[in-house]
Amino acid sequence: MARVQLVYPKIPDSKNCPWERCIAFEKYDGTNLHWVWESELGWYAFGTRRDRFDLDKQGIAQFNAAHPGLEAASKIFNRDFASALEIVFRENENYRYPEITVFTEFFGINSFAGTHKNDDPKQLILFDVQTDQCIIPAEQFLQDFSHLNIARVVYRGKLTGKFIHDVREGKYDVTEGVICKGGKDINNLWMVKIKTYSYLKKLQQFFQDDWRSYWE
Repeated sequence: MARVQLVYPKIPDSKNCPWERCIAFEKYDGTNLHWVWESELGWYAFGTRRDRFDLDKQGIAQFNAAHPGLEAASKIFNRDFASALEIVFRENENYRYPEITVFTEFFGINSFAGTHKNDDPKQLILFDVQTDQCIIPAEQFLQDFSHLNIARVVYRGKLTGKFIHDVREGKYDVTEGVICKGGKDINNLWMVKIKTYSYLKKLQQFFQDDWRSYWE
């Protein structure tokens, strides 16, 4: 295992958001996992936002020991994503990079704030792909990876106060909230997270005075 700098950026809340066109994806309540592909080695590493392991038998065993509850993750990734993603990387000219990192959310139906029930069936949702240039724009992500199990699109259009209000009030049928992604190229990409009031109440009931650590 290696400790690493924060692999996936912390997404800001909507307080100072750009009022621009965006695509809003459902935000799933689980554990953020990353998977690293190299053009010669193939899939060789994985981990959480703060650590990384070799994606081999020994590394998977070390990961499972360090992260009880996440044992199914590597099996799901190898079954549902590894080959399909590699085909895209090798055949699509957008991905002529020596190394690519993909980001998934791991969760079950009763997962909450990073904890998981052992008996729940688990899944991985793909939500971002990053080259050595940047996280790819949302439109490109949808164009290239919609054939896989990706985050659900809940809205396309201008980010407005009404949309933020409607998300918080639960009008978009999301449990935790949404991630809004905008910008068309590597120079102006942005992301904003918006969570629901029902999720806020759940955090307050479960964590009491510490709920802010799990909010936006």
